[in-house]
Amino acid sequence: MEGLLLLNKPAGKTSFAMVSALRRLLKVKTIGHAGTLDPFATGLLLMLIGKKYTQRSNEFLNFDKEYNAQVRLGIETDTYDCTGAQTAYSHESPSLEQLEAALAQFQGQVSQIPPMFSAKKVKGKKLYELARKGIVIERQPVLVQMNIQLLGYSYPHIELKVSCSKGTYIRSLAHDLGKALGCGGHLAALQRTRCGPYHLADSFDGMLLEQSHCLQDLLKALKR
Repeated sequence: MEGLLLLNKPAGKTSFAMVSALRRLLKVKTIGHAGTLDPFATGLLLMLIGKKYTQRSNEFLNFDKEYNAQVRLGIETDTYDCTGAQTAYSHESPSLEQLEAALAQFQGQVSQIPPMFSAKKVKGKKLYELARKGIVIERQPVLVQMNIQLLGYSYPHIELKVSCSKGTYIRSLAHDLGKALGCGGHLAALQRTRCGPYHLADSFDGMLLEQSHCLQDLLKALKR
């Protein structure tokens, strides 16, 4: 049994939990995914079922991606997102004009420093493993491509649509945007809506994986 499954990951679930659920339902051990989503995030996961598809993981990982993101201004966290500890607070309330000017700095090709709380490896060590020990190391900036559309702004929340290249960290965008506005900020919510040619609208509801009777619908959803 092999194929590509477009899965809508629910909030509160790890990407690995989705892998485990599929292994249990499909009775297939060789299952992976192309691009993890943090537990608080929702949206499109490309699940690779069987050896034929897991061997193509690099092909799927290189896709550009699209997200709906909510940034919460005024509060910085150590993880750059809503799961972290607060590290700074501000009452500054940027105007719409200031926000639009700041967003312009992140359009197109941008140099971005990966966050410490990430799975990126430096000298064989995952950054989040060091971060959890309170260790902060120098990270090399990475060139990424971003196209950002402002969907709404009502302080302290900003709603964004972000199309980006492989390796872009939306939490870093939220943190850097807060810095540019002088008030700080973090990523409050994230939904992945597209990976390359694949769209969230065509995905299988990840909540259904908890139901054993979903197997027939799951098999129909597999793309081969």
